[in-house]
Amino acid sequence: MTEISLQRLEFSLDPKSGVPFYKQVILQVEMAIADQRLTQGDQLPTVRSLAVDLRINPNTVARAYNELEIRGIVTTQQGTGTFISDKQIELTAVQREEVLAEMSKSFISKAYSYGFTIEELIDYLEELGRDGGQ
Repeated sequence: MTEISLQRLEFSLDPKSGVPFYKQVILQVEMAIADQRLTQGDQLPTVRSLAVDLRINPNTVARAYNELEIRGIVTTQQGTGTFISDKQIELTAVQREEVLAEMSKSFISKAYSYGFTIEELIDYLEELGRDGGQ
């Protein structure tokens, strides 16, 4: 059982998405399990440390973790931590596309407001891809 590294899963929240923060945390955990960035036995950050990192109320993280536990996606061991269970999660291509579309719309809208063209965005994203996202 190992604590997850930030390279495997870095949580981020979009306050403009209209999706409550706890649901964004849940979706990010589910997607990380579906694409195997998280596997059975991996430890999630503590409620307090994730809340500090995301600058949100610890109750919000606790709510996300509680819902994940109710769904059987994680198990919490008192005094030890919260761990990914053996429950398999599969997201369809449509579900993944919906998440990407929502993220992209927000990104593109913001980029347009700064005067960037779609061609500039594509060029930049391709360059990032060649550099391995660094």
